Amino acid sequence: MSANPQPLMPHATASWMVDNTGLSFEQIADFCGLHILEVQAMADDLASSKYTGRDPVRAGELLLSEIEKGQDDPEYRLKIQTGPAQVRRTKGPRYTPVSKRQDKPDGIAWILRNHSEISDAQIGKLIGTTRNTIAAIRDRSHWNISNIQPKDPVTLGLCSQRELDAIVAKAAKKAGIVEEAPTDTRLGGDREALIEELRAERTAANKAAEDAAREAEIESALLGGTESEPEGDNA
Repeated sequence: MSANPQPLMPHATASWMVDNTGLSFEQIADFCGLHILEVQAMADDLASSKYTGRDPVRAGELLLSEIEKGQDDPEYRLKIQTGPAQVRRTKGPRYTPVSKRQDKPDGIAWILRNHSEISDAQIGKLIGTTRNTIAAIRDRSHWNISNIQPKDPVTLGLCSQRELDAIVAKAAKKAGIVEEAPTDTRLGGDREALIEELRAERTAANKAAEDAAREAEIESALLGGTESEPEGDNA
């Protein structure tokens, strides 16, 4: 496949190119970043019905002259244009992959239960959800409330621990709450035991280093004494 950037909607673009150009399947697959068998399926009407064709020329992603070059030379590889179609989101709610969206209610419920000081606006920004959804989970009127189980949004992959900690700290400061412990409570009662274990390991490591240094000094002194003995005998 080509190393060129792909069009914004590769399958829809490929479907249009199959129907409206004389390009080879390999050229279309290369331009769209698809497997040639996917393009073949579109041409055989096995998949094209799933996609509405998207004209890459009108989208500013491809020049008509590029298509003409490709039709004249089957070995030619089309080059994508960098145009307005390649626009990145800069505002609006956080984008969440489809596979993660079903986990949002669980993450929201966890925050509502463990950090009531966080505002709905902050939850919406952190998780990428709406105030209506948050309110429905809070008052248990959500359509799927019986299946919602509070789960740490960090564990669910909905946000990072740093993002969660930042919002918790900001909300706590605004609410006048003094944080006496880290916000990451997933270690529970094992946290103190873990700290003690790390301290013990550090102490043991320091002692081992001191013992090694002391042994090195003794060995150096013994070697120094041995080297001076022949001089004493000659005297």
